[in-house]
Amino acid sequence: MNKTEIKSLRAGDSYYKLQHSSGLTIYVYPKEGYRSSYAIIGTKYGSVNNCFSVDNGKKITVPDGIAHYLEHKLFESAEGDAFTRYAETGASANAYTSFEKTCYLFSCTDRFEESLEILLDFVSDPYFTAQTVAKEQGIIGQEIKMYDDSPDWRVMFNMLENMYHNHPVRIDIAGTVESIAEITAEKLYDCYHAFYNLHNMALCVSGNVTVEQVLAICDKMLKPCEKHSIQNYFEDEPDEIVNPYVEQTFPVMMPMFNLGFKEKPVPLNEKKLAAIDVLLFMLASPTSALYRELMDHNLINNSFSYELFDGPGYCSVIFGGESRAPQQAAEMIKQYITRMKTEGLDRDDFEVARKSVYGDVISSLNSVSAIANTVMGYHFSDNELFAYIDAVADMTFEEVSACLSEMLDVNNCTLSVVKGSDTEAADE
Repeated sequence: MNKTEIKSLRAGDSYYKLQHSSGLTIYVYPKEGYRSSYAIIGTKYGSVNNCFSVDNGKKITVPDGIAHYLEHKLFESAEGDAFTRYAETGASANAYTSFEKTCYLFSCTDRFEESLEILLDFVSDPYFTAQTVAKEQGIIGQEIKMYDDSPDWRVMFNMLENMYHNHPVRIDIAGTVESIAEITAEKLYDCYHAFYNLHNMALCVSGNVTVEQVLAICDKMLKPCEKHSIQNYFEDEPDEIVNPYVEQTFPVMMPMFNLGFKEKPVPLNEKKLAAIDVLLFMLASPTSALYRELMDHNLINNSFSYELFDGPGYCSVIFGGESRAPQQAAEMIKQYITRMKTEGLDRDDFEVARKSVYGDVISSLNSVSAIANTVMGYHFSDNELFAYIDAVADMTFEEVSACLSEMLDVNNCTLSVVKGSDTEAADE
């Protein structure tokens, strides 16, 4: 058992990283005085991992949406449903599939050990049959149609489809009704055995827990497994976007938009992530000149947001929200970015942004769910929480300015708009 204590003098906190004999990486972040506990186990397997090989074997291509489908099916066993078991312990459980990972989680205030046993049990014991797989197709088909009817979902995926030529990030996480019809129990087992190997997974626990508690349950529930090498395959992706504009008519009261800037998909370490976070706060947070300008022109409301959107083989920066005139709002954002690139950022704005980003991440350490989710995300991107905190605290104005010069090409972005059929474009 390899155990490392990771400390932060700045945060005044510490947590533990353990390499379990089973192959699973475990993080335990005790929070003294807290009543609740939160656990999340994840695998580095998401919707984009549709073409892969194991141990340099033959290349396997699987239907779109299979990672999400597997997530649904894993809760079932020959004895019953994991949610029923959680109901007995009083834990609140959930799961999700993203582009790059699949995670299963629960939160509780008591009977933590029993709930962790349930989590480790069903995640390590798949049960797929032709009958149960066929039964799920109708359920997930309805979920796909529900997302198709969601303007938030459509405005994002319309943007991704017009930003990426070949990368599977352009494909809906749940797949299509046609693609999930191709999913079989055998294909689910192929994906499970490839990606749900404990060496490809991590467990993060935070709150009212101890290392000894977590280890005792892991020792009881997990068996050592052989490590496998996984090779994922993606088609070559051009640097340029597909189309600069896409519009869809939708029954919405207020038009919505996503403005996405396509970036080079390079690995981002803690320092780079911190620089981007500070930069985006400077550009588009509610304290920024751009935000005030957009508000003064009645082009956004408090739904306006921004994010760095990155993963294996893809990276972009997205601004979006509701707007009476999306094209005007997008043009103002691009003009502001161009102006900042020409005139340079403001040092006072930088200090406000750096302190705000630092304050936000320190505040997140008061939430057991935020802690575990963040540690999990950093694990799969080969980063570390306290190193990120240090990077923000030590960030320089010059590093953020360099970041701006490298990113946000106003000639390589896509605007996606969703608006009602009776909405006259205020942009026209």
